[in-house]
Amino acid sequence: MSIQVKVNSTKIADTFAEAFPMTACRLIVTAANRNWCQHCALAATGYAASVIGCDTEAGVERFLSEEETPDGRAGVALLFFAFSREGLQKAVVNRVAQCVLTCPTTACYNGIENKEKPIQIGGQLRYFGDGWQMSKVLGTARYWRIPTMDGEFVCEDVFGTIKGIGGGNFLILAQSPEAGLHAAEQAVQAIRQLPNVILPFPGGVVRSGSKVGSRYKSLKASTNEAYCPTLSGIVPSALPESVRAVYEIVIDGLSREDISRAMKVGIQAACISGVIEISAGNYGGKLGPHHFRLSEILGGGNA
Repeated sequence: MSIQVKVNSTKIADTFAEAFPMTACRLIVTAANRNWCQHCALAATGYAASVIGCDTEAGVERFLSEEETPDGRAGVALLFFAFSREGLQKAVVNRVAQCVLTCPTTACYNGIENKEKPIQIGGQLRYFGDGWQMSKVLGTARYWRIPTMDGEFVCEDVFGTIKGIGGGNFLILAQSPEAGLHAAEQAVQAIRQLPNVILPFPGGVVRSGSKVGSRYKSLKASTNEAYCPTLSGIVPSALPESVRAVYEIVIDGLSREDISRAMKVGIQAACISGVIEISAGNYGGKLGPHHFRLSEILGGGNA
């Protein structure tokens, strides 16, 4: 039986978001101050919006105080997701080499204490030291010290990985682009208060919702024309007549509970004036095994 759910005056579609398993790791990057943490984070997580075309999906989980980091300096936690440990290791090694090692004053530490299925990061980067690198073991962890022109770069040898989830999502159907973008910004602000999740797209918001496949054989994905307002009346549309803009919020997380919590607070924050409906992207259950039904996340009834 269909469950009619509303948040404020916004209708919640009786549908589900479809997500898929990914392998995840967390990097703790520290630097002399938050400014350099931010420079490093932006570079290391750049071009990492979707595995449709990127080597990883990545983003800033949160900034860390000096009391929360291994070396007592300013820090930032970064989450990276890929379809396999091998793919994740390759992507993270490349990004740490190009964007963390090169950034002034940084160090890089493991942020997930699960080393049964690790990836090697510092152990790969040590060769940049050209024989001058040194290692040190503290407790059960090995660290590599690589000489640099401002001192040395410290990087933990191996990083733990866990099975995470990619592709949690919801769609904001709005009366105008201005109303939709404002709602999306409200959702992003709420979700970014939570641990264990990232919003990998620019500013946490997606304008180019996609479907699997294309009329062009070389493309894995293409524009989701059913949600494009300018195509209403030309193609079969999923949009009410009054909708003039749709924005998508995509969430990657370390567990099903993390994704559900993020979707709930994001949807509640997005249900403001000018937002007609909240929906979600799915492919009939064929894309991934993780299904997040909106009515269940919000608890049914009027949330």
